[in-house]
Amino acid sequence: MKGIRVDDIFKIEDNSTFRKKAFEIFKYQAENNSVYRQFIHSLGRAPANVSLLNEIPFLPVEIFKNHKVISGVAPVETVFESSGTTGSSFSRHYLVDTSLYERSFLKAFNFFYGDPADYLIIALLPSYTERKNSSLVHMMDHLIRKSVHSESGFYGDNYQELISVINNPGSSKRKAFLLGVSFALLDLAEKYAPDLSGVIVMETGGMKGRRKELTREELHSILKNKLNVTSVHSEYGMTELLSQAYSKGDGLFKCPPWMRILIRDPQDPLTVISEPGKIGGINIIDLANIHSCSFIATGDLGRLHSDGSFEVLGRLDDQDLSLIHI
Repeated sequence: MKGIRVDDIFKIEDNSTFRKKAFEIFKYQAENNSVYRQFIHSLGRAPANVSLLNEIPFLPVEIFKNHKVISGVAPVETVFESSGTTGSSFSRHYLVDTSLYERSFLKAFNFFYGDPADYLIIALLPSYTERKNSSLVHMMDHLIRKSVHSESGFYGDNYQELISVINNPGSSKRKAFLLGVSFALLDLAEKYAPDLSGVIVMETGGMKGRRKELTREELHSILKNKLNVTSVHSEYGMTELLSQAYSKGDGLFKCPPWMRILIRDPQDPLTVISEPGKIGGINIIDLANIHSCSFIATGDLGRLHSDGSFEVLGRLDDQDLSLIHI
């Protein structure tokens, strides 16, 4: 990665520096990532002629299902795999430096919430912990080990033990953070309705066929009522990314400084919409993805606001991402 310092990614503080680093990584990946290079060639684009972020080609996220998306020649250290759904294939993210992922999520957590050591951290991820290659489990395991509280950990479907730990007489003196997949949080809420006032409750999506699909508003309404919390936080991440965006309960996600969202025209997936407030497909620039691809066109539908925050509104029709093949 001649001329590119990985450390500089996490020192970005303004839009000018972000754009400069994004173009450096784009040029590097266009030359050193065979899958991305072939994709750009199929579009008839010349990397030398790309001068705006809106002009950078975004690789459809589904390509991670059947291609090894990797930049450079370093050996693979870890492979993260998506959870998938019945009848679907898995996405695989090949990492040559797992510590880069750990730096990214730790710095993002610090950016939005502070030092994980200060929290009692509880993960409610039944079925996910059975998989050895889940990026979400890897992240939560690392955060839990950073916590100074011995009760921090994965609680599977041990809801009563979880409630007992949170309601421990000493719990009022410490900050508590509960992250769970949607179906597990709903089970906890509907079966036990514990009083979690004062706890940061965060959902990370994922019904995975276990429960009826709900809108985010419906899910949060149930959780707030049953768990006695004023807001429900959300995490927006995926196997194909090394960074996450977070919402603190208002439905508006914000990115860490090395990550950006753009919105593409749902009728023309190669065109980025410049006006804020328009609805379209979510494109993500994740500069931490330096060893794979930092420019991803997701299958999510969203809206970007003028301050850089964004909403996730659902899923796009599969045709949007299948227009381009390599």
